[in-house]
Formats: sequence, C-alpha cells, structure tokens
Amino acid sequence: MSDVLTPSQRSYCMSRIRGRDTAPEVRFRKELWALGVRYRIKNRLPGRPDLVVPAARVAIFIDGCFWHGCRSHFVLPKARRDFWKEKIEINRARDRRVTGQLRRSGWKVVRIWEHDIEEDAPRSCGYVLRVISALR
Repeated sequence: MSDVLTPSQRSYCMSRIRGRDTAPEVRFRKELWALGVRYRIKNRLPGRPDLVVPAARVAIFIDGCFWHGCRSHFVLPKARRDFWKEKIEINRARDRRVTGQLRRSGWKVVRIWEHDIEEDAPRSCGYVLRVISALR
C-alpha cells in the first residue's frame, strides 16, 4: 500500500511529532515534582533521558508506545511495513544499548511506557519514588 500523502505533506505531518514535552511526559513531570522529587530535564547522558534525578543517579525514560514498539499497543502501519518494522527494531536496540551504557556508568534506569502514565500517572510516580528510596 502506498502513502496517501505527498512527500511534502508527509514531511509536514512528521515535523509536527514532538520529541520532548509530550503530554504524558509533562503530566508525569508535574506529578513527580508535586511529590517532592527534584529532577533535571536537560542532560548530556547517553540516550538523553527525559528526566534525571542526579542526587539518586536515576535516569528516567518515558517511551512512546508507537516509537518504542510497546508489545501491548504497537500496531505496525499498513504502508511501508518493512521500513517501520526495521525502524522500531532499531529504536528498541538503541534503547537496550543506552540502558546498558547507563547501568555500567552507575545509573539506575527507569523506563515507563506512555500508556502507563495515561492510565495511572500516580502509580508510575510511586514506582519512581520506590526506586529512589531504595537507593538511599
């Protein structure tokens, strides 16, 4: 099946996809901040985690269900199936590589799925709190 949009239309659509400050990410940050967790957004760690709690050496990634291939929610698009399958596999491999790099550097890595935040943000924040508490 071919794309129904022209290349310029597709380019515009793809340019509108946010890489940071997504709705689930902002919601999660606000809830975590309200619980007293102080974090940093800007960092130079491998993989550029969405949030970093430097005092506890915790790196938090909020993974989108589509871009990171959530086993529960990812649906392979009908157009350009081979491209998307490879793209998502590359993203997953990068996630594994970055997680390993950070762990070897002494960081605790927490990966939270977008749908977990949308379904129950306080529960996701509670998980992060437990991770931080266990390290202190």
